[in-house]
Amino acid sequence: MLLGVLMLFDSGLLAIGNIMFLAGLFLLIGIQKTYAFFARPQKLRGTLCFFGGILLVFVRWPVVGMGVEVFGFVNLFGDFFPVVVSFMRKLPIIGPILNTPGVSKVVDMISGKKLPV
Repeated sequence: MLLGVLMLFDSGLLAIGNIMFLAGLFLLIGIQKTYAFFARPQKLRGTLCFFGGILLVFVRWPVVGMGVEVFGFVNLFGDFFPVVVSFMRKLPIIGPILNTPGVSKVVDMISGKKLPV
């Protein structure tokens, strides 16, 4: 998928990346849990946008499709961002950078944590 973006949104590479992402998700957590994840009612908008973006990439609208797909990805996996940020803050090189005062406020705002007033 990264190579598809680097090659100026090559739709063939993006389609292969999407297929590999979904296949990896199926293989990693199983078909039933994957279906349960995408079929949750509170994540319906994210699921529709994510799969709609994949469909747009398949019909050779890669830029619009990736935009819609990213919106759906953020809606689907947005709950995991604070967990990822807290894990990254414990890493040796990245942690001190993320904990500096200016960067910390921006990262907290992006990850969805509430800032102390």
